[in-house]
Amino acid sequence: MRAGRSGFAVALAGALALGAYAAPSAAAADTGVTVSDLVVNEGKSVIVGTTAEVKPGFTFHMALPSGVRADDVTPFPYLYHDTTAAKGADSGGIYTGFTSCDAAGTRAAECTGELYIEPRWQLDSNNDATTWKAAVWVRVWNSNDQLKGEEYLTGFSSVPVKRAGKATVNASPEPVAKGGKLTVTGRLTRADWVKHTYTGFGGKAAKLQFRKAGTSTYSTVKIVRADSAGYLRTTTTAATDGYWRWIYSETSTTGGAKAAGDYVDVR
Repeated sequence: MRAGRSGFAVALAGALALGAYAAPSAAAADTGVTVSDLVVNEGKSVIVGTTAEVKPGFTFHMALPSGVRADDVTPFPYLYHDTTAAKGADSGGIYTGFTSCDAAGTRAAECTGELYIEPRWQLDSNNDATTWKAAVWVRVWNSNDQLKGEEYLTGFSSVPVKRAGKATVNASPEPVAKGGKLTVTGRLTRADWVKHTYTGFGGKAAKLQFRKAGTSTYSTVKIVRADSAGYLRTTTTAATDGYWRWIYSETSTTGGAKAAGDYVDVR
């Protein structure tokens, strides 16, 4: 919707696709609008779980042609992959949740907003954990609120969208005798966008780390590779009171994760 003020705001409800609006027609004129410096999620990977909504922020600069005001333009940034910008705007993309632009002089505007991701609706394949392209669908209106021109702007930096990861830990026995054997187990999992739950991250290497009681820094003790179901198990020597955890790094498809430390009393 358009707002008649010095800036404008566009809000789309939930996972509403850009395709809910009329797609640009073959006869639609170019807008003359240019968009630059589009940054999504501060340039970081977008990590998505199985149920929680995710709203990555974005910023961009918009330059306007002569005779077009900021109030006359509605830009919708969105993400797509494995298709064209036009088809990605119509279905299968990640779309604008909110956009707000403030005029910066008469020929430019600075814009901010959020994308909206509801994983149950927009991410239905684990192959969606990949690099997405960014585009901006720009529409320009005349003084009678009639569509004057529209186009898809592309060529922006890509955005990695990744499956959220989790890690658990359990160290036993508790308490343990000083110099005794301590068994540390756990499991690595990640979001499965087909099953809508977390499943084992089989074969992934994880670091076993220890933090001495009264300190704030963890140190890596050893590296262990999870079995095919994501389970971890190793033994180590108990020397002093402290916290044990598993941690694994981000991959091309999955965000990193670390377990909350499990405290062990050494006597």
